[in-house]
Amino acid sequence: MSMCSGTGSWKAYGKIDEAEQERLEARRKFRKRIVIISLSSIVLVAVIVGVGIGIASRARASSSGNSGSSGGAAQSISDSIKAACKVTLYPDSCYTSLYAMVTNSSHFDGQNLAKLSIQVALTELSKVSDQVSQLQSQGTLDQISAAALENCIELVDLAIHHLNDTLYSSNWDKLTMLKAVDDLRTWLSAAGTSQQTCLDGLENSSQELQATVARYTVNSTEFISNSLALVTAISNIATSINLRRRRLMSSDRDELPMPMWLTSKDRKLLQSNSSTAANVVLVVAKDGSGNYTTIGAALKAAPEQSSNRILIHVKKGVYTEKVIVDKSKWNVMMVGDGMNVTVVSGSLNVVDGTPTFSSATIAVFGKGFIARDIGFRNTAGAIKQQAVALLSAADESVFYRCRIDAFQDTLYAHSLRQFYRECDIYGTVDFIFGNAAVVFQNCNIWARVPLTGQQNTITAQGKSDPNQNTGISIHNCTISPAGNLASVNSYLGRPWKNYSTTVYMRSTMGSFINPAGWLSWMGNSPPNTIFYAEFRNSGPGSSTKNRVKWKGLRKLTLPQARQFTVGSLIQGNDWLPQVSVTYQSGM
Repeated sequence: MSMCSGTGSWKAYGKIDEAEQERLEARRKFRKRIVIISLSSIVLVAVIVGVGIGIASRARASSSGNSGSSGGAAQSISDSIKAACKVTLYPDSCYTSLYAMVTNSSHFDGQNLAKLSIQVALTELSKVSDQVSQLQSQGTLDQISAAALENCIELVDLAIHHLNDTLYSSNWDKLTMLKAVDDLRTWLSAAGTSQQTCLDGLENSSQELQATVARYTVNSTEFISNSLALVTAISNIATSINLRRRRLMSSDRDELPMPMWLTSKDRKLLQSNSSTAANVVLVVAKDGSGNYTTIGAALKAAPEQSSNRILIHVKKGVYTEKVIVDKSKWNVMMVGDGMNVTVVSGSLNVVDGTPTFSSATIAVFGKGFIARDIGFRNTAGAIKQQAVALLSAADESVFYRCRIDAFQDTLYAHSLRQFYRECDIYGTVDFIFGNAAVVFQNCNIWARVPLTGQQNTITAQGKSDPNQNTGISIHNCTISPAGNLASVNSYLGRPWKNYSTTVYMRSTMGSFINPAGWLSWMGNSPPNTIFYAEFRNSGPGSSTKNRVKWKGLRKLTLPQARQFTVGSLIQGNDWLPQVSVTYQSGM
């Protein structure tokens, strides 16, 4: 929130500059936050320990044959689980699903409460997968509904994949580390996002199909949300332990090599045209001078689940193909000869019958993906409505010096952690959208001329659960018109979901931005739960004097703004190790 600047005679004795005032305010808020988090952590630990004690008591009572003590132990377990479930959005389903699991468990400790919750969600989501597949096998759907249902099957499978990543991660053994719990929250957030995308994609299908799939997914939606809430509570404990250390180590202006998930070999690859640092090199060339003439063929040849970097050099040319980097293709690095000379092109779109999720010219799911010096475009045009150029659902993915070019729904930053540096992004309606934790840094964002009667909206963020660790951060970017927008209303974004989170920081905004700044979704006032903010931007479009008066439009202090930097929002200092291409970790 903005700081009050009181007026008093003491000011005559000296000046306190803005930075010093923010530091003082930060210290006060820091102390208050430590107290709150500490108390909350104590309560949570007591609750989880209480569950363990309850089970131990039950075991002792059972072995001694004392039915009275056994009844008391069962009540203790019940009360402890109810208390733990209070942190969730759906405490009733949390309790009923976990109580049977806990009482039937031969071994239980604190962290198992969250793990059992994820197991419940995984079991339920597997049922959903079977139910949706049965709907598809009936073969009675129209073309649009059948395509949307095909997406649902893929997305439910993706959600199951993310739950498995969470449940079987080694991070459960190191939950006091911020990176460990952030991983778990990221994968759970992605599971919820994937299932929600299935439901969103059915909006143009029959009412009957929408109602049926919505009914199938009620329980799995609640169980995933419950798991996320319990892991977030653990995350708050880790944060309280690490908060002072992070504060002391933070740097506001440091330019650091690219975010931490890159190896030293990746640094060399990002900064040079040499391919010697890659473990596997595949060359794609339209003229036949490489190993393959299509990108798809090169990807098919790439090894699966590789722990080594796979370099695909795509020589100059326009490659008209649908490219999918499957979730089994890890650590792929796709390098072109320049964002304007190596171009992947497609034209799939909603008007012609392809759902938004499937319309992407390139869709990336394999973790650790990197793209450099390459363009991705969808040529369907504004008349074809939703037509995606790039969809990324790849964890710890990097896009460096790329051009992403379309009209409506250009860039689908679907889920997980993503970083874009020095990219050119073009579009009209909601052209940067999705529910990833994503930072755009030093990028050029170009608003194009839309269809007559349309309004431009740069972002549409899709956070649907308050415990998801997602949001769009546009940092040190330039927002400009690509054409004559004098008669077009252009906005920074509109809230797609109830917890939409978008922040513009230290970016330059052209005069074409409407003074109101933000646009409501479908004409409705947004809920107070959204989180929209602008922090120290510049340019004629950055004035906040006439912005909309939403309660969800926040005024940030410097410490609050830091939460949306590479180092915080995407934990970039942990997964983008030192490379020679610089990025800014803090503000």
